[in-house]
Amino acid sequence: MKEIRLPRIDKDSELKGLLEKYSRFRPGDVWEDEKKGHKIACLDVSDEGAVEKLFEKEKASLSIQDPPYNLVAFDVRKLEDFIEWSQKWVELNYKILKDDASLYIWLGADQKNHFVPFADFVIMMRKTPFASRSFITMRNQRGYGTQKNWMAVRQELLYYVKGNPPFNVEAVYTRIPKSVKGYYKEINGVLKENLERSKSEYIRAGNVWIDIQQVFYLREENVSGCFAQKPLQAIERIIKVSSREGDLITDFFSHSGTTLIAAERNERKCVTIDIEPVFCEITMRRLEHLRSSGKTGWQTSNPFAKEIRSDKEIKKLLRLKYKIEV
Repeated sequence: MKEIRLPRIDKDSELKGLLEKYSRFRPGDVWEDEKKGHKIACLDVSDEGAVEKLFEKEKASLSIQDPPYNLVAFDVRKLEDFIEWSQKWVELNYKILKDDASLYIWLGADQKNHFVPFADFVIMMRKTPFASRSFITMRNQRGYGTQKNWMAVRQELLYYVKGNPPFNVEAVYTRIPKSVKGYYKEINGVLKENLERSKSEYIRAGNVWIDIQQVFYLREENVSGCFAQKPLQAIERIIKVSSREGDLITDFFSHSGTTLIAAERNERKCVTIDIEPVFCEITMRRLEHLRSSGKTGWQTSNPFAKEIRSDKEIKKLLRLKYKIEV
């Protein structure tokens, strides 16, 4: 059967609307998983009361956020409005996190427009109670190129903490073998070489990640229609390093549902939110897909393939607008 690759759902309000009729979510709906206690909520994260009610009295140990970079509900906002909006959900994160917790934020920097919103966001974070811990760069294996500039292959990840959260150092090692000998250190009167005294034969991940491949359509974890999907390996690294089994993880911008999938695979509980019913549905379908098939995504197909094959309106849209034959 022919597989269907969807265009970006977030950029096409007509397609989004047509897919929403297959969503079990409406604004305000919350689904709670009877098996492991995960929650998926269709909420606006600027609704502080609704978000706090979602967590009830439970506090999260780790927050992983991938906000739309100056895009909110399909409308481009002014930079100052984006920063003001961001400050609200960051402050809300502080409220729903434990006294000792970690906050990771993926954030872009537009190299064609003075690197917004990155610099302004970092300055805004100074006004919050969070303490900065690290500035991580994930190097994409593929980038978008130009003949008149350096190819863009990086994604920025900010790491902040509240209190003194765990940092499980045994989980930071890559699968890249160590090959370079160097710096001797005297221990109990004996000079030790770095490979000899190391905790692992592999390179430890620093604040530049070169071993994780971005998601593209040939990878199993791909969720067609979702833009800038973060690699499952990256989210699992964060979870393993900055939380413990049984901890609660949260994500305010679920989109393709990667944080929930990573939590499910690593014995954590997840409370995830998205303002759009279609992305809440995708998140839920991805969890169901994982449990029924063991697969982390749809690769070259999509979460709504079955419905699309019998939906004349969607098939017409895909054919006329995107030259996609179903």
